[in-house]
Amino acid sequence: MMKYIFLLFLGFMTLQAQDENESCFDCHSDQELTKEHNGKEISLFVEAGKFSESVHADMLCVDCHEDVDPEDLPHDEELEKVDCSNCHDTEEFNEGIHSAKNIECYDCHSKHEIQFTSNLIENQVDFCTTCHQKPSVKNYTKSVHFATSKDGEGPKCLDCHGSSAHGIKDAKLTEPELHEMCASCHKDAVVDFENSLHGKALSRNQFLAPNCITCHNSHEIRSAKDVKSKTYVMNIPNLCGDCHKDGTTVSAQKGIGQRHILANYSQSIHGDGLFRRGLTVTAVCTSCHFSHKILPHENPNSSINRDNIANTCMQCHSQIETVHQKVINGELWEKEPHKIPACIECHQPHEVRRVFYEERLDDEMCMDCHSRKDISKTVDGKKVSLFVDADEVHGSAHKENSCIKCHTNVSTENNPVCLSSGKVDCSICHAEAVEDYTASTHGQLHAANDSDAPYCTDCHGDHGIKVKADVKSVTFKQNIPMLCGECHKEGGVAAKRYKGEDHNIFSNYQMSIHGKGLSKSGLLVTATCTNCHTTHRELPVADITSSINPVNIAETCATCHLGVYEDFKESVHSPLVTKTDKKLPACNDCHLSHTIERVGEEDFRLQILNQCGKCHEEVTKTYFDTFHGKVSKLGSDKTARCNDCHGSHNILPPINPNSTLSRDNIVETCKTCHPNSNRKFVGYLTHATHHDKDKYPFLFYTFWFMSILLVSTFAFFGLHTLLWLPRGLAEKRKQRKAKKNQPPKE
Repeated sequence: MMKYIFLLFLGFMTLQAQDENESCFDCHSDQELTKEHNGKEISLFVEAGKFSESVHADMLCVDCHEDVDPEDLPHDEELEKVDCSNCHDTEEFNEGIHSAKNIECYDCHSKHEIQFTSNLIENQVDFCTTCHQKPSVKNYTKSVHFATSKDGEGPKCLDCHGSSAHGIKDAKLTEPELHEMCASCHKDAVVDFENSLHGKALSRNQFLAPNCITCHNSHEIRSAKDVKSKTYVMNIPNLCGDCHKDGTTVSAQKGIGQRHILANYSQSIHGDGLFRRGLTVTAVCTSCHFSHKILPHENPNSSINRDNIANTCMQCHSQIETVHQKVINGELWEKEPHKIPACIECHQPHEVRRVFYEERLDDEMCMDCHSRKDISKTVDGKKVSLFVDADEVHGSAHKENSCIKCHTNVSTENNPVCLSSGKVDCSICHAEAVEDYTASTHGQLHAANDSDAPYCTDCHGDHGIKVKADVKSVTFKQNIPMLCGECHKEGGVAAKRYKGEDHNIFSNYQMSIHGKGLSKSGLLVTATCTNCHTTHRELPVADITSSINPVNIAETCATCHLGVYEDFKESVHSPLVTKTDKKLPACNDCHLSHTIERVGEEDFRLQILNQCGKCHEEVTKTYFDTFHGKVSKLGSDKTARCNDCHGSHNILPPINPNSTLSRDNIVETCKTCHPNSNRKFVGYLTHATHHDKDKYPFLFYTFWFMSILLVSTFAFFGLHTLLWLPRGLAEKRKQRKAKKNQPPKE
């Protein structure tokens, strides 16, 4: 009750204030009302409508303009300055930077159109930038803080410059104040920075030490993912180089052991990857030194301390231990296995090159011997040539690699250096491919020393390896069937060992739709051996991880036939839909494996009934009792078959509204062959059979009634005929006898 009384009183006071203010608006509603002040013409116009919507709408003009007597108008032209402190506590404002800069209350709040505080705070960014026009400030709208502030998370002007709108601080913050401000959101980063080399230098008031603003800016703080950000990965070397490159004050005055840091980095493999190849995954300054926790290498907690450098490098080079056991001479592992060298002992900081040892074992040294055509060795009593054609290597996929990149087990202690160096380990560069090969049937046979098992060089070659995009490469898409056929065609080593039923694989593939697409139409998008069996991980069909296992074959085919797979996985044949212990058909059950035909061909359509009949034997029998089935038996491929009515890959139960046989779709389905189909027409029972008494009793009894009637009729008249036959014969004899006994005619 008291609430309503208060609102009524407030409304009354507002109306009274409006009435008393009318005398003021009689003059000040004139838009041309002005006066001259300090040589400037100033408008005295007050828009009554906006004033009535302002915070002061229920106040009288004289509440602020105290030296005006509403009974004695017009008032003096020069009035005293309005003192807001009469109503508002301005102590906090008076101590702030705005007061020191002679900013008046009305500069922010306006004079007569004063907004509610909530509106001002909500729109503070637009509001503050009306005065703060410097690009460095206005670019706040491009920052990550502004982007996240829209969701109510990122800081706005007041969050950094003062806890309240009136307590705005001087932008020239002390370092502790700056850290306290940033730590309110980025506590961990600030703590790391304060304990870092930079942070400690800053605490000692060293003028060269960077702070948060040095690297992140003050207002234009962009996300590290923004390409224009100073902390974007491509920009970090230049950001750090502002202080650490040669010629800067830092490099001149500080005793940093590393020289030419930026220049060396730009020429390193990391710098090459970043600047020349645009690889944003390559290592930059912050990858090794970290972003905020930068410590000298002597510090045991430093990311570049000798004891920690391996872990730092392993952020990117996760297989360091495995790779180095393969690549580097194993002397330390043999003599002092507990003393493994740190990364930087071989790969100099900021100067990391692709390899550290090429200068001692270059290609020319290798070719001094291997360029001779008569060079050879004997293996198992057979002479093996060791000749290497330099031109062949220079035209290969490995033309940029030096010899020892592959032949890693060479040693200057041997004479020649490659003595007993063993086979090349391709996993040094192709770890994933070798891992797949090792798990494959080929790899398992090779590991068992099976002489028929193919190795990397059997398929890819040795020194003349071509990239698979090269038409001359044995692994070029169009050449793959021939490559695999060397072993798997009839008479090949793989075909002789094969115990399954799928013979003539190579010739069948050549005549299939895939083989014709590749060899006759030149379609490189068609499937070859590796598309189905994978490139390196070939496994038998019984292996659950095999790409041709019934569980996986649909997804294998989907790599090319994605649209078909999307339909299939929603159908009743999909294991995702039908849960059963019975075998569900996969792609190869209907389309076969190596003898896949074009689905529109007559032979394929004629075989559909056999394909479906393998599982749906009883239903197929009923189909052959129908008109469609009887025409099919006569060899016509035009009549409707299973897929014409049920769909090919999108087979659904008729109760499913998306089924081609659902009530809503069946008329359109029949119209594909019968254009005049209607609701009555589709009432035809397609699989009705007189053999099923329970499902079709009317048809069953009608069949037997008609059959019995027909048999009975033929039996009755047959018997009648048999019984009539003796009498007929007797009558015939009687007639002949009577004819003989007749007297001759005169």
